[in-house]
Amino acid sequence: MGKVLAFVGVMLVSVALVGTALANHAWGNYHWERSANPFTLQVASNVNAGWDGYLNTAISDWAASDVLNLNKAAANGSGSTCTPTSGRIVVCNGAYGNTGWLGVAQIWVTKGSHITQATTKINDSYFGSAPYNTSAWKQMVMCQEVGHDFGLDHQDENFNNPNLGTCMDYTNDPSTNQHPNAHDYEELDIIYAHLDSTGGGGKPCNLHKPNCQSGAVGNAPPFSQASRANGDLYIDAAPGGHRITHIFWAPLG
Repeated sequence: MGKVLAFVGVMLVSVALVGTALANHAWGNYHWERSANPFTLQVASNVNAGWDGYLNTAISDWAASDVLNLNKAAANGSGSTCTPTSGRIVVCNGAYGNTGWLGVAQIWVTKGSHITQATTKINDSYFGSAPYNTSAWKQMVMCQEVGHDFGLDHQDENFNNPNLGTCMDYTNDPSTNQHPNAHDYEELDIIYAHLDSTGGGGKPCNLHKPNCQSGAVGNAPPFSQASRANGDLYIDAAPGGHRITHIFWAPLG
């Protein structure tokens, strides 16, 4: 039975969370199904001209991985419409409101761990004013949310720690956290080391998440109860399985 997972990476406004080890930041064992490396993914763009350069940079950055080839394509719909499309990552931007998140990544999973489609949403409700109306914040959020769509988690979740030099790091100052680093590429090599004919390893969810249980998707509350107090992992029933939402709350103050 398939699972539908919404992996929501949200840049909110500062909450200090426990960090993850370097090169040990996969989100469970979720990965795109393929029979050889490198494999090619289509990244469909629904972003406007103001975000196009940031998406181009993110695609170029992640395509430097040994296991990924990324092709940019046009998406269905326009603007804030982010309709998932089988076999693709769809990226869009729009004014989604004062939700507390800057970006959201969602993955749909079948066969236990195989990502079949993914989306990234960038929330323009925050990027029109300080402190988020900078190229550094925009590039970091775009890079991080697209990175989640490959099955990557964060390297560190403490906004106040020194920067690790990767977009997969929580920070209050994104000046040096706008691109992947060597540990991100190493983790992608680990995630995609096996070919799908041999099955996958890893855990069904990342054990540093407070609501994750070993051997199960976890016992998190539904997304309707999303709040800083309830953490960043939420689980909802969905056709054929579950929708799992991971939120990166944006830095406060």
